[in-house]
Amino acid sequence: MPDSALRAATFLDKGGVGKTTATAHIGVALDRHGYDVLLLDLAGKQGDLAKHFGLWEDVQAGEDRWPNITTVFQDQWEKIAEKLPTPVDDLIMPTGEGPDLIPAHESLDGLDATLGNIDDAAERYSRLDEFLTEDVADDYDVILLDLPGSTSNIAYNGLWAAGHVVAPVRPGPFEAGQAEQLRQDLETIRNEQGVSIELVMVLLNEVDERTKAGKTYLEEFQTEYPDSLAPTQIPSSQDVQNAQMNGGTLFALERRSKTADRAIEAYETDAEVLVDRLGAEE
Repeated sequence: MPDSALRAATFLDKGGVGKTTATAHIGVALDRHGYDVLLLDLAGKQGDLAKHFGLWEDVQAGEDRWPNITTVFQDQWEKIAEKLPTPVDDLIMPTGEGPDLIPAHESLDGLDATLGNIDDAAERYSRLDEFLTEDVADDYDVILLDLPGSTSNIAYNGLWAAGHVVAPVRPGPFEAGQAEQLRQDLETIRNEQGVSIELVMVLLNEVDERTKAGKTYLEEFQTEYPDSLAPTQIPSSQDVQNAQMNGGTLFALERRSKTADRAIEAYETDAEVLVDRLGAEE
């Protein structure tokens, strides 16, 4: 196990590509491999990661919960943490499938503007990294961040804190361009902001390699991303939606389709490779 938590963020400057689904399933797969995993939802107040584990009603019931994820970005977080007996534990919910979760909160709506009022870029973008480093990293083997589907002060905090990006991509005429734009954006961040952020995994979702279009699509990404493409791509499965309706991941389904079993195998393989790549980057 790593001495301190390995970190990665699921991110692409586009919504609906499967970031939350990938975060949840990779997290559970890593737990099944014996890693202590923390999932952190920064993707928006809708709380999709909590919904994925059937926890949304619990989150809503505790919407007045304090501290919450936005609290760790505040100037006073260090003093708050000193005064509370278990400040980090108060943020965390067990998912019931292994990983722990720090859920999204409705106050994320105003967080981006709050961060925008901080003049110094290094201070503006390093708040989350400081929290994870000082308060969380020693308690987990892997931390996975689910980021918004657009560039923002929140997303930059996540990228700075993670240092590594998993980019879920769905087949389509524009998605390859989105992935290429991400690669360029990360290069710009490295050059302009002086931080190391690497694209460690491009994860293709809903790819049918049995079709001509699927094979062509896969070949294109193998050519463009030979070092970062996930070793196994995630097939489309209706059971993903079925599992979500039951408040869980594919791993929690008692009866699964063949495509669901293939997806689980893919997530388990990719999760192990992700840890290897993160470890190699340390």
